Amino acid sequence: MERPLMRSAAVVGTGLIGTSIALALRGRGVTTYLIDTDPEAARTAAELGAGIAGSPREPVDLAVIAVPPRYVAAALREHQHRALAHDFTDAASVKEQVQQEAARTGCDLTRFVGGHPMGGREQSGPLAASADLFHGRPWVLTPAPQTRAQTVERARNLAELCGARPVVMTQAEHDQAVALVSHTPHLVSSLLAARLLHGEQLQLGLAGQGLRDVTRLAGGCVELWTDILGTNAVAVADVLAEFSHDVALMVDTLRTLGTARKPEQGSASRDRLASVLLRGVQGRARIPAFGTDEAGPSRTYATVPGGV
Repeated sequence: MERPLMRSAAVVGTGLIGTSIALALRGRGVTTYLIDTDPEAARTAAELGAGIAGSPREPVDLAVIAVPPRYVAAALREHQHRALAHDFTDAASVKEQVQQEAARTGCDLTRFVGGHPMGGREQSGPLAASADLFHGRPWVLTPAPQTRAQTVERARNLAELCGARPVVMTQAEHDQAVALVSHTPHLVSSLLAARLLHGEQLQLGLAGQGLRDVTRLAGGCVELWTDILGTNAVAVADVLAEFSHDVALMVDTLRTLGTARKPEQGSASRDRLASVLLRGVQGRARIPAFGTDEAGPSRTYATVPGGV
């Protein structure tokens, strides 16, 4: 089947992700319309060169619903009813519950395919957007059995126009994957950063780049992340439960080391500690190098912040 060309698009939601998508599309010559419940946000995105603020007079080829997970189904239903586009996708970081809600609310699922561009940063809003935000990053598509082929191809074309690598997964596979590589890391970063509220100012004055690195994700939007984590709660809880088991084991290990009277009494605990540190080195080495599918030395880039 010949791939349908993307000549026009609409982006619903002009935050970081939506505006970045629009900027990328405009850079590739796609006529792009910007829609937001906050007209000022759409105007700001338009002033940045992301497209035309307002709705098109005729249906566009593809509409991207770039709103938080809990609002996707309602926005999809509204804009399908208004015939905004021939095909629809979204950019939310949770897929299974969104798809279920879209089905419950009567959305046309033949013309919708779930999507999730795997890139972002801690800042939010259109002013933080960048046309190259998704360059070299995976862009997950989660078609349902009833999704028509043209819709999937248009969403695939969208990802490629934004410089991303389309990856097809089931909704459940996606949600389990992002629970491991994005959602739980954000929550763990927040839990660690929250411990700093109990620190003395003298202690905090000693903080270096290492602490900033591991707490960077904690700077994300609280409202957005409450939505993301709440929508993918079961998958995140499963990963967090395994992590908490490892933490409990390390607490016992360190207490044993701290109370050992002779070096030989703590040898087993030292071995367990060294094993955890080694597994950490090995696990980090499995993170693919930026823009590839192969593991390798990490480069500096934004970890997935959940998109929208």
